[in-house]
Amino acid sequence: MSLVDQVKEAGVVGAGGGGFPAHVKLAAKAEIVIANGAECEPLLHKDAVIMEHQADLVVDGMRRIMETVGAPAGVVGIKAKKHEAIQAIDKACRGTSIRVQLLGDYYPAGDEYDLVYTVTGRLIPPQGIPLQVGAVVHNVESLANIARAASGIPVTHKTLTVAGAVHRPTTLTTPIGTSFREAIQAAGGLTTHEPVIFVGGLMMGQVTQDLDQPITKTTTGIVILPLEHPLCQRRLHPASHQARIGKSACDQCRFCTEFCPRYLLGYSVEPHQVMRSLAFTATGADYFNQLAVLCCSCGLCTLYACPEKLYPKEACDAAKAALRARNIKWNGPTEIKPHGLRDGRRVPIKLLTQRLAVQEYDQPDHLQTTPLEPRRLSLPWKQGAGTPNQPRVRAGDSVKAGQPLGAIPDKSLGAIIHSPMNAKVITLTPDQIVLERL
Repeated sequence: MSLVDQVKEAGVVGAGGGGFPAHVKLAAKAEIVIANGAECEPLLHKDAVIMEHQADLVVDGMRRIMETVGAPAGVVGIKAKKHEAIQAIDKACRGTSIRVQLLGDYYPAGDEYDLVYTVTGRLIPPQGIPLQVGAVVHNVESLANIARAASGIPVTHKTLTVAGAVHRPTTLTTPIGTSFREAIQAAGGLTTHEPVIFVGGLMMGQVTQDLDQPITKTTTGIVILPLEHPLCQRRLHPASHQARIGKSACDQCRFCTEFCPRYLLGYSVEPHQVMRSLAFTATGADYFNQLAVLCCSCGLCTLYACPEKLYPKEACDAAKAALRARNIKWNGPTEIKPHGLRDGRRVPIKLLTQRLAVQEYDQPDHLQTTPLEPRRLSLPWKQGAGTPNQPRVRAGDSVKAGQPLGAIPDKSLGAIIHSPMNAKVITLTPDQIVLERL
């Protein structure tokens, strides 16, 4: 069986949060394979932990991909401050054509466009993918999962950081389908009575107050903040409020644009002009919305740059959704030239942490080595890009650890879900399957 088939059968997806089925990236030829270990979301550390403790798997997965796509070179991007991770990866790379690229401690160093440019000096075309400039990029946890897939081991567990308002910030590995509540208990429990959970990080993550939501293949971390924290209050404002305040208060200062990492790379992203479109009805809206298409939704404009505490990132998200609904494609300039002040305008993580008012939570997290063994798991049928699984089991069935629970329809994009434990199928719904440990 080829590596492409092994990775497909194992259900490997982008573990950095994107969730794109990994086998698709292996079915092409490339000049360089890049491991994304930048991990720039404040308070999250799971990628560094994986590189420290699973360096051999990361490099093995990378080596296998290089062989499959025909790439003679491999690069692992790691922030220079992650000394233990660098030491472990350096050791694992000995005797290979893989090297370490040290990255600055800024946000968003892990953006794919930024990382590819830093490593190769090549700029991905607007709305393009790394393969168009000869590169394949995988998160370091995805690489470890690819190495396991080559040994017939499917993806059944997820490594994530639990940080913020908990007694003991923790990085742990747990079965997919484990609830946030159980992961938080493993971190010593909450230090607030009204928790708000940022799933995937403070900058780009989704916000929920549902402690029983399950961990999936794409959950990079959960950060818990008290409801009264200003960041929670901002994120919980409804979209109508965000647009209304932007329409009335934006003074077109351009700070959102001048700090935008994609704008600084040379792409036509101008959040201040998208904010201007909030005041329009029809005239000009399509043009200004086009200036949101290449936005990477990093959140710097909203949570760092805007002096009025407005919502340019959310305006860009709404503009992109509106253009997709109308099937309007990008038609802007294709020539890209990085901004001359790009290096000077990068945002240090320390400064970003201060702006977010989370310094008190910026603590070293502890690696949880005791395995979590939840009695019940809730697994969504869709845990990444593409089509949900079609069930291959029924309520009342007994399943074994590693057994496929569903299948992806022929010629469809998606990733198979496997059972993390020996269990009984309790319920099946169109959205999820619930397992109980035997």
